[in-house]
Amino acid sequence: MTRLSVEMLASDTVQPITSAGHAQLGIAVLAGIAVIVLLITKFKLHAFLALTIGSLVLGAVAGAPLDKAITSFTTGLGATVAGVGVLIALGAILGKLLADSGGADQIVDTILAKAGGRAMPWAMVLIASVVGLPLFFEVGIVLLIPVVLMVAKRGNYSLMRIGIPALAGLSVMHGLIPPHPGPLVAIDAVGANLGVTLALGILVAIPTVIIAGPVFSRFAARWVDVPAPDRMLPQRASEELERRPGFGATLATMLLPVVLMLAKALVDIVVDDPTDMTQRVFDVVGSPLIALLAAVIVGFFTLGRAAGFGKDRLQQTVDKGLMPIAGILLIVGAGGGFKQTLIDSGVGQMILDISKDWSIPALLLAWLIAVAIRLATGSATVATISAAGLVAPLAADMSTTHTALLVLAIGAGSLFFSHVNDAGFWLVKEYFGLSVGQTVKTWSVMETIISVVAGGLVLLLSLVI
Repeated sequence: MTRLSVEMLASDTVQPITSAGHAQLGIAVLAGIAVIVLLITKFKLHAFLALTIGSLVLGAVAGAPLDKAITSFTTGLGATVAGVGVLIALGAILGKLLADSGGADQIVDTILAKAGGRAMPWAMVLIASVVGLPLFFEVGIVLLIPVVLMVAKRGNYSLMRIGIPALAGLSVMHGLIPPHPGPLVAIDAVGANLGVTLALGILVAIPTVIIAGPVFSRFAARWVDVPAPDRMLPQRASEELERRPGFGATLATMLLPVVLMLAKALVDIVVDDPTDMTQRVFDVVGSPLIALLAAVIVGFFTLGRAAGFGKDRLQQTVDKGLMPIAGILLIVGAGGGFKQTLIDSGVGQMILDISKDWSIPALLLAWLIAVAIRLATGSATVATISAAGLVAPLAADMSTTHTALLVLAIGAGSLFFSHVNDAGFWLVKEYFGLSVGQTVKTWSVMETIISVVAGGLVLLLSLVI
């Protein structure tokens, strides 16, 4: 949702699809979220279907005509997919190029060759953070697990001392840094500036990942002292390749979209003249669509061709990169539909009205809402989308920097205490060969540290900028 639509929501020009009072709207929100939680956790229904049904339940309990509730849902779904769908697709292609070409392995091997001993956990968090920029969390785990197990075995390290920094790097990128789906949707929902959000996200991410990664891994290794599981390591992509991209070219390709988006934000701040040619040029090249598209096109040469890929192999890589994101796109789209149903029902305005009488800061409120939905659904993306829809009206009177911090507060809350209803919990448990209790003491605690530290840093930044 754009800034304009947020401002319209806060005015009297947009009429809600129901005239229900605050009490009925509150019950409707609880009913809608309860249905989503129940369907995902109890009946194991796909999040796309759960969000769709939950949106209709929300509209019905709020007293909205069913046809208007359906229109709200489909409008929100279409707008969300239109806003972030292409970006998610481009990010998936770039991530697949990085994995299949051996570029990710090149980054990993180069950094590990320079590190050793006490520096190894720091090397792992650096690898995960860099590799995690263009990759979805699940893809990043699958890509880095062989490296984590190999390093732990060869160096005789505790698995947690090596694994926790890698997981922390991936998780922080997933929750706070665009172009990951959650932050992108939140930016779209509250009308935040992507470049400013990216810059502040990196500022928050660095100390967060240090505390939750290398620092916490010391304690995690004592609590759960397990070796790397004795099983065959998954094959690395580069083992079947005759050659692979160079370190510098790979790193430059991965960081290209980040650099372009940050450059746009910097030019916007320094020039601040929409008619200036320099600003107009950077408004184009620094837009997320062009930045990611440029990285993909450059990647065809610096990653694909450098690995010896012909036209057919490049086409296969693009196809394989796009296939797994169908479910992600549908979940994100349905989350946008749920968000729009919340807004059109008047729930956003209700939150705005009620929060005026509270002494709780808007950023803390956003964090708490995201935490509650994360604990209930287990999905960071669902928590981000739903929380962004609920608190979007609060952004109407915020400055550019505080709107960006609102996005980061939501992202931080969405990572709080992953447990048994989160697919990531089971992914970590199975790959590392842990028990449920051991996974809670390591992975779940690490996620909570990320959420609390990042949330705290966002609140501190709000006091000084």
